[in-house]
Amino acid sequence: MPRLLPIDEPPGPGFVAALQRAWDGGDAVLAIDRRLPRPALAAVLAAARPDEPTEPGDAVVMATSGSTGAPKAVVLTHDALRASAVAGSEALGVDPAVDGWLACMPLSHMSGLGVVTRALITGTPLTVHDGFDGAAVDAAPAAGCTLTTFVPTALARVDASRWRRIVVGGAPVPGGLPANCVTSYGLTETAGGCVYDGRPFAGVEIRIGGDGQVLVRGLVLLRAYRDGTDPRDADGWLPTGDAGHVDDDGRLVVDGRVNDLIITGGENVWPAAVERSLRTHAAVAEVAVAGRADAEWGERVVAFVVPADTDAPPSVDELRDHVKAELPPWCAPREVVIVADLPRTRSGKVRAPAD
Repeated sequence: MPRLLPIDEPPGPGFVAALQRAWDGGDAVLAIDRRLPRPALAAVLAAARPDEPTEPGDAVVMATSGSTGAPKAVVLTHDALRASAVAGSEALGVDPAVDGWLACMPLSHMSGLGVVTRALITGTPLTVHDGFDGAAVDAAPAAGCTLTTFVPTALARVDASRWRRIVVGGAPVPGGLPANCVTSYGLTETAGGCVYDGRPFAGVEIRIGGDGQVLVRGLVLLRAYRDGTDPRDADGWLPTGDAGHVDDDGRLVVDGRVNDLIITGGENVWPAAVERSLRTHAAVAEVAVAGRADAEWGERVVAFVVPADTDAPPSVDELRDHVKAELPPWCAPREVVIVADLPRTRSGKVRAPAD
């Protein structure tokens, strides 16, 4: 019976070898995010259900939206990864004889793991860095790397001109991009990016639902979540949770989240989880969390705090440390705004102040 094998290895050749051994043995893999604090890791493992068998053909189980405290575990098949790898490589004009991939994003996300799987499936040379380091990234092209994937925050820290192609995704992109960059759109449920510069991959269909939500259909989609649920409708369309439209040139334009998800530096942050954490701090009487536009991070996490003692309000560093003790570090607020009170909805629910 096929198994789900967690890989708790630092990014590098050892990780790639462990993934290949699992695939050769007919098993699927779960890339462990080594940055997670113990409670968040426990939630990921619970959602992924490593003790339960997988289905034949399953390749990867990937946790998504783990900052909610109740992450979903997406099951991607070899067929989905192959469809993504082939179509994405065609869109970029990849030639394994002359190109080489660099993976320097977290392998617990499709932005990082997708580079590894694409390289393995297409036979393209691969280099994997243990984390992002601007100097190491700038040196990689001299060693044969021509292709990589960044979030916009990382793009600002390197010399983009050294690369043939850079795929940029995971957050709104502030300002313009160099000509060699491709803007990617996709979800974990779509095996990562499946739309480049507004154009869907070959074999991927996009339409806008009646509620303005972006819907996706195609071979790149997940098989199901690990709990057995399938988010697709009866016709195979996946609701993305993103609002968007198709412009006059036929390109998909994503307008924002249908819900209140914050995307900061390519990481997903749900305000409710951060609010729950901050409410347990002794210096916080009430709190609301929201995302605000940020030139570097796409969005930054902002906490609007009513202090328990107005003469001793909590500091940013104090609240960041508190959140990072139980949630991934990217959930920690980058800005704290001290307020006398917070607006409420008609039902009495606290909400963040408007810009």
